[in-house]
Amino acid sequence: MIYYVTGGERSGKSSYAQKLAEELSSNPYYLATSRIWDDDFKTRVNRHVSDRDERWTTLEEEKNLSAVIPKNKVVVIDCVTLWLTNFYVDNNYNVAKCLELVKVELEKLTKLETTLIIISNEIGMGVHAETQIGRKFTELQGWVNQEIAKLSNKATFMVSGIPMTLK
Repeated sequence: MIYYVTGGERSGKSSYAQKLAEELSSNPYYLATSRIWDDDFKTRVNRHVSDRDERWTTLEEEKNLSAVIPKNKVVVIDCVTLWLTNFYVDNNYNVAKCLELVKVELEKLTKLETTLIIISNEIGMGVHAETQIGRKFTELQGWVNQEIAKLSNKATFMVSGIPMTLK
């Protein structure tokens, strides 16, 4: 089962996904995909960690998510945007290569015998990116979001803390 939770920054995606995971399991997993880029980001990560209690097990993986996800569990993947950033930077901003690699990993995720709650951002609804690298990343994010939405069993769009069912 794949749940897809998307929305803008600070729309309530993570808290919604966390509550859903806690409803589905007494011992959910949280899979962090981010690199710690700077002190501000470290503070943000620490805040997310403090939002989860002792019931949670935290996993960390930057790209090969399927390699660390346990069988028959509930796993929150947070988040696709940061996961894509790792591919994008490591592949010199090559959108086609990133899309190819990400699709392979998404296919692996669909074969896992576990419940996934995948969090992503809808970055294409905001300000138009100023740089070519930013515009290309926005396109990559949009295409990957579409792939995840197709693969998901349920999809939710978060707006101002309110979940809206897409599928």
